[in-house]
Amino acid sequence: MYSRTMKSMLRVFAVVCVVFVSVALAAPAQDAAKPAAKAAVTDSPSRWDIFGGYSFFWPKGTVTYQDANGNTVSGAYKTNRVGTTESLSYFFNNHLGWQVDSGQHDRYIDTGENGYSNSGILSVQTGPVWRFAEQDNITPFIHGMAGFAEVQGPQHQGYKWGPTVTAGAGFDYQTPWLNRRLSLRLIQADYEYIHSDFFPEGRANIEAARLSAGLVFNLGSIAPPAPITIACSASPSSVFPGDPVAVTATASGLDPKLNAIYSWSGTGVTGTGTSATVATAALAPGSYTVNCGVKEGKAGKEGLKPWEVANGTATFTVKAFEPPTVSCSASPSTIKPGETSTITASGVSPQNRPLTYSYSAASGSISGTGTTAVFSSTGAPTGTAAITCSVSDDKGQTATANTSVTITAPYVAPIPHTQALCSITFSTDKKRPTRVDNEAKACLDEVALDLQKQSDAKAVVVGDSTAAEKTLPKHAKKHAKVKDVAGERAVNTKEYLVTEKGIDASRISVATGTADGQKVEDYLVPSGATFSSDVAGTTPVDETVVKPVVRKPLAERHPAKKAKKAAK
Repeated sequence: MYSRTMKSMLRVFAVVCVVFVSVALAAPAQDAAKPAAKAAVTDSPSRWDIFGGYSFFWPKGTVTYQDANGNTVSGAYKTNRVGTTESLSYFFNNHLGWQVDSGQHDRYIDTGENGYSNSGILSVQTGPVWRFAEQDNITPFIHGMAGFAEVQGPQHQGYKWGPTVTAGAGFDYQTPWLNRRLSLRLIQADYEYIHSDFFPEGRANIEAARLSAGLVFNLGSIAPPAPITIACSASPSSVFPGDPVAVTATASGLDPKLNAIYSWSGTGVTGTGTSATVATAALAPGSYTVNCGVKEGKAGKEGLKPWEVANGTATFTVKAFEPPTVSCSASPSTIKPGETSTITASGVSPQNRPLTYSYSAASGSISGTGTTAVFSSTGAPTGTAAITCSVSDDKGQTATANTSVTITAPYVAPIPHTQALCSITFSTDKKRPTRVDNEAKACLDEVALDLQKQSDAKAVVVGDSTAAEKTLPKHAKKHAKVKDVAGERAVNTKEYLVTEKGIDASRISVATGTADGQKVEDYLVPSGATFSSDVAGTTPVDETVVKPVVRKPLAERHPAKKAKKAAK
């Protein structure tokens, strides 16, 4: 019972150590007000290695004892598949170190009558450890240790302390995590010998193989700490006399547990801590240097070690006063004869000197003071009129800029004309020569689309007929009249556009033409165009006389005979 409690406490202690190390590594990043902790020296081996992980224990050994009948029997140790191993190593140099190791391996079998049985082993050992040079993030090592082990017998024997020795090897893989402070112990293979005396029952000489794997925290560094650094920057880097300059120092690698002192020097420089200012009013034009430095260490002992001192510089330039600059623009930039344009000048003096504006034009006239003037195109020829904007400061320094205004002739809009669209034919349907068939849909759909695109346009549908359609047949009755086939074709086409495509009937006019053919010509009449002037030889159709014909399929002839034939 004592051994089980001891082992449980050791496991809890190992977990607490791992959590404590993790929190300690992350703590500096949580306090934004403190300087950043020094970065680990990644090209140097660690000073401390803390290992914890899973362990497999395979013992070979027996204990001789007498059973309830007085017979002498032997009990063998069995494999402990679940255990833990922890170690703490301190290295004197890159290779040699000293290690303290602890292993806990329990194997309990509930017999029901006697409680837990079989073996439990707790070992505490110490000894030298040797690690080899890292190759591709792999660090092999060997170690030898001696110490004591508390061992339980395989058949209810009580816990006994005895000597133990261990020799083994393994290798670690260094990960990029935690700033390369975390490694994976891929395997640690050990041979362990344990001797324990279970008087009067017998002795146990245990030879065991111990296989372990887990996490290694690599802390500290064999090499000296990385030196602190400091970077100084001046803002702005270029000024005119009298303008302020702010200088900022940024130190890296400071230890948050130590004190840091900053120093400043240079012409006109005053500052404390991480910032300084420069008075430039009395400085002549030229380049200037500000020196900055930082020392760290315990209070009163800052900068005693070489890596605790850093110096840097920042430069800035004092410029001579500059002349003003000006930009010039016209709005609008294109006008008609007699119209005006507003000219705007924008002057800038780097030293904020008072500015005076003036204007001139190559043609026309311009008047105004300050930042705006008015250009008049009266009397100026069409084309480009060049304009100059000028600005001067109280030091007599000047600047000019140019712009232009384009004077265009009055625009005369072109006269719109009627446009010929597609045409449809009526020659395929001999029985209904005025009917709009399916082949005409594509053409009429385009006509409707054109009308939809131009809401102010109209359409004219012109129907044509052949010479034969314009004369009566020989067998015609005495008072028969010639049918207006061309008009019917035009009216039927309009009806399709109105009923099928939703075009307003008022936007479509119908007429007949003089061409010889069974067709309809479609025309688009834009707003402002005159159809009669563009297309000659058409006659309007009287829609009160010529009515559209409903588009119906042909009726079947002799349906009774057709049904009788189908019945056969």
